[in-house]
Order: sequence, then structure tokens, then C-alpha cells
Amino acid sequence: MTCSNPNATVSLNVTEKLKAHARELEPYVIERRRHFHAYPELSAREVSTSRTIAEELDKLGVEYVRAGGTGLIATIKGTAPDAYDEEGKPRRRIALRTDMDALPVLEQTKLPFASRNEGVMHACGHDCHMAMMLGAVHLLLGIRDQLHGEVRVLFQPAEEISVGSRKMIAEGALDGVDTIYAAHIWSEVEAGTISAEAGPRMANCDWFRIDVAGASAHGAMPHKGVDAIVVGAAVIEALQVIVSRDVSPFDPAVITIGEFHGGVARNIMAGTAYLTGTVRSFTPEVRDYIKERMAHVVEEVALSYGATAKFEWTYGNSCLVNDEACAARAQKAIAKVLGEEALCHYEGTLSGEDFTEYLAKVPGVLVFIGAHNPEVGATYPQHSCFYNVDESVLVGGSLAAAQYAFDFLSEE
Repeated sequence: MTCSNPNATVSLNVTEKLKAHARELEPYVIERRRHFHAYPELSAREVSTSRTIAEELDKLGVEYVRAGGTGLIATIKGTAPDAYDEEGKPRRRIALRTDMDALPVLEQTKLPFASRNEGVMHACGHDCHMAMMLGAVHLLLGIRDQLHGEVRVLFQPAEEISVGSRKMIAEGALDGVDTIYAAHIWSEVEAGTISAEAGPRMANCDWFRIDVAGASAHGAMPHKGVDAIVVGAAVIEALQVIVSRDVSPFDPAVITIGEFHGGVARNIMAGTAYLTGTVRSFTPEVRDYIKERMAHVVEEVALSYGATAKFEWTYGNSCLVNDEACAARAQKAIAKVLGEEALCHYEGTLSGEDFTEYLAKVPGVLVFIGAHNPEVGATYPQHSCFYNVDESVLVGGSLAAAQYAFDFLSEE
């Protein structure tokens, strides 16, 4: 006679319960996404967004505290018999994290729920992240009696400026946490699939500013001065050679100039100009090399034009590396709720994420939830003014997070 595994039976029943609940929740998740999309707020200014999330948590009776300025730390306490010891300490504690902030982008999608805050847009999918996380909260509350520990839900501000996670950590977001999970909706991954692979997934993300000092002159007498705009243009061209000629093609790297400002009037040759940008890389060696090489190139190019230039470098977040065990757990959770066919391979991206700050403290995983679907116009990349997603994938993101949390808390 073959004996059945009671734990496996319980797990299967929980998964089926989550899937059934998710079907009911889908309209709610989509509606919340559209609300957040219509009212985006910039980094560290997510006041209305935070209020809306707090109202949702209040309706559900979920405890929370404020953190990181506009952030929230919510707690779902499992009620399984072994969830807490006699001293009230959870058997296990997992954190689920979502970001909240939008970008300074003028939306051009013409969606009926397009941004009503002109010049601000959820062009990176954080509206989706919040909606999926609220969906996950609903799902986890529905299986509270099967949670063998505690789920901490982090609603984090200021991801786009790389400071939100540090503030949340400083205010106790990871205290007592054993592992952490996050998801990013992603335009390069096909809708209906999720990438949950181990190893490096997102890049080192650093920032720079270059201030060029020339000498202003009459626009009709360029030989009397040193044109800072011309110098800045030469610097831009020279910097591109670092990636194309100085860094091995086997080491992914990007140098992007995001701003170039100079001049005060059309008939005055600019005496000053400044440039800002970002550098992305995967290895610490390439990261440090590019910094040193840029500083040298900027100085020498400026001198060759008779100008001077000041180069400033700011280290941002480091490379995001998924823990191997956490990635394997995530893959199993995704397969349970969405099927094996939902798992896909994605090579990773040179985009950055301040989720790395959490991973420096505890093991965890960030998964990419595919949202690319030409049939619904979801073809534009992250940070585009035309950015859109296939909303049918959102409740699947809620399911994956809830199943992952349940699985982790159920492990021996």
C-alpha cells in the first residue's frame, strides 16, 4: 500500500484555493493598477499613493507602520498552530517588496486611465507592482490559517532614485526577516511567462556629472572664447569609445548621457555647460575601470580644447544577484500556480534596481513578469512615454508571490 504525503496534499489544496481566489480578484487587481496609473507621484513624494495603500490595508484589517518617508511596512500574521513560539516569535518571516514611485515622463499612451498628473507617469510598471502586491495580500489573508509564520509586506518609495530601500532598511524593514521576494513587470519578457533565474539579473547602476568651463564670447566672435558646448559634444563622442573600444565585448556595459545643458542666449557662445548620465555594468572590475577611464578622458578632452572639466561619480546600487535556492523555490511556485510553460529564460538587463540593498542583507529573488504583447499595444520599453502592459498577467504576479510566501513558510 502506498501512503499519501499529507503535507503534499495540504500544499495542493492551498494552491487550488489560491488559484480560485485569484480568479475572483482579477478585476480588483486591474482596477487598482489603473487607479495608481492615473495618479502617479515622483520619488519620495508618494503621499497620495501611500494614503491609498493604507486605506486598502485598513479595509483588510492588516497592521502596518510608516517607514522610509512615504513607505509602509505591513504585517500578515499566520495562524497555523506553529506560526509563533511561546514568546511570540514567528517560526519564519518572509518579506515581499513592491516599489511605489513614478517617473518624470509626459505620458502619450492616450489610455482612458492615463496620468492625470502632467509630466509624471508610471512608465516603469510600479503601478502594476503595487496592484499585484495588494492582490497577494488578499490571497495570503485567505490562507492565513495555513501560514506557518509571518509575511512582512514592504511598500517602498523612491526606487527610481536609488534611495528608498536604504531608508526602509534603516527603519527596520529587514529586522528578523529570513528571505525576501520581489517582482518586476518587464517589457522584454513575453506576456504569460516569468523569468525566475539565479545569478546576476540586473546591473551595477552608477551616476555621473561633468561640468565644463570654457570662456563665453560674442556668437559672431568665436575665436575670442572657448565654446563649452563644443567641448561637451567632444566629451560625449569620446566617452562612447570607452564601451566600444576599451571594454571587452564579453563584458556588458553602457554609458548614457541623459542631460546636456549649456548656453544662455542664441548670440552668446556658451562659457559653461554640464552633462549628466548613468553607467551600467555587471562586474566590479569593469565598474571601477569605466570610472577611472571616464575621469581621464573628460579631463584630457577638455584640456585639448583649452577648457577644463570637473568629473563627479556617484556609486548607485550594485549588481542584482538572485540567490540560487530562492530562485529554485520561485520557479517551483510559479509552476504550481501558472504551469511549467510559464517559466522562461531571460538573459537579464543592464537596468538597475535598489532591491539589491535588501539582497545584500538577506537571501532573496526578484522575478521578471512578462508583459510584452503586441495585440494590446504592450510593445514599448520601460521608461517610454508610450509604455503599457498586458494587464491579464497581473493576477498571475499576485499568485506567484502568495505561493512563494506560503512555500517558504511551510518548509522544514
